[in-house]
Amino acid sequence: MAEITEVGGIKLGKLLAEGKTKQVYDVPSQPGYSILLNKDRITAHNGVRSHDLEGKATISNQTNAKVFTLLNQAGLKTAFVRTVSDDAFLARKCEMIPIEWVTRRLATGSFLKRNPGVKEGYRFSPPKQETFYKDDANDDPQWSEEEIVSAEFKVNGLTIGLNETDIMQRTSILVFEILERVWGSLNCALVDMKIEFGVDSEGKILVADVIDSDSWRLWPSGDKRLMVDKQVYRNLATVSADDLDTVKRNFLWVSEQLDKLRLKNEHLVVVMMGSAADMDHCETICKYCEDFGLNVEMRVTSAHKSTSTTLQILKEYESAWSNLVFITVAGRSNGLGPVLSGNTNYPVINCPPMKPHTMSLDVWSSLNLPSGLGCATVLYPEAAALNAAQILGLDNILVWARLRVKQLDNFVVLMLADKRLRRIRHWE
Repeated sequence: MAEITEVGGIKLGKLLAEGKTKQVYDVPSQPGYSILLNKDRITAHNGVRSHDLEGKATISNQTNAKVFTLLNQAGLKTAFVRTVSDDAFLARKCEMIPIEWVTRRLATGSFLKRNPGVKEGYRFSPPKQETFYKDDANDDPQWSEEEIVSAEFKVNGLTIGLNETDIMQRTSILVFEILERVWGSLNCALVDMKIEFGVDSEGKILVADVIDSDSWRLWPSGDKRLMVDKQVYRNLATVSADDLDTVKRNFLWVSEQLDKLRLKNEHLVVVMMGSAADMDHCETICKYCEDFGLNVEMRVTSAHKSTSTTLQILKEYESAWSNLVFITVAGRSNGLGPVLSGNTNYPVINCPPMKPHTMSLDVWSSLNLPSGLGCATVLYPEAAALNAAQILGLDNILVWARLRVKQLDNFVVLMLADKRLRRIRHWE
């Protein structure tokens, strides 16, 4: 095999690592980054079975890019940057943590062998989490959380302890749930999947390696007989050229299905203020909305002083949008939220601009609604944006995913703050 010195116009440095299905190269021109080059190779049973499969590298690279692009859009911290050729992609250079994280929605495969009393298809809610130490010679033994913490892996200067294990556990479940929704929208059941993590030079834990058809079980229409993942290859008693062609066509089908994913962007949050004096408050709401990937517009109108114009603006938006949320900003006597709520079936969220000397009156005018009205009231701009995102996320995978990532980020921030505090107190 000829030595590879360049991929996608990028000169390669030394070979950093090589696995059964990929190679990892340094990139001298871009410190802190690496190139992952896929191979036309398929393996199973920890390499006991392996075959050349022409075209697999390209298909794997395409699938991986589509999955990681989605995870990046959701705000997850991953190593993936971009594809650089048909069979390679650029990633942040990581030192890998030698643990496979497996998340299961349905009981099948090796789980049944280890738990013979469980019926196939048993549904785990929440998803079942398992971890396996990467050791081909010993068939990747299952490890407990306690074993991972006790191993005290030192990866790129970071010791993997309980906090780090918690981060990976929660992240792996989140990755699964995001992709479960994606595949569900394509009428395909994500049964289980595995991912790996790496640590970059800054000590950050990232979702790394590759996520492709080697990584999961997929059952179209939820029917195991229609499986299109690598399990088809694993189940073969003998492997013929026709069998390999079937596996390749399955992998290609998976990649092409992801092209059919249509992340809905047909929604709008309208922030309506009763006075331009509240512009700063409204701009803060808009910023939080944009952080969740929401489309947002601002309008100035008064339900008291220009009622007909307010209702006209309402009708204009109702006629153009099927996924619509109104956030109203009005103090003193808040007529804007209740008037909108009384004339639309779309959600209305009050977020009055709080003034210290009129706070109780501002809140009360938004809370004390006439009967038959259902607008909610929140006090802070972030809460208004969160409420809008939760409503729109019911029908929008990416918005829902960003909300879930926000929850994970909140957990990580608190956990790391506590870790730093304990370290400081220990040093004292």
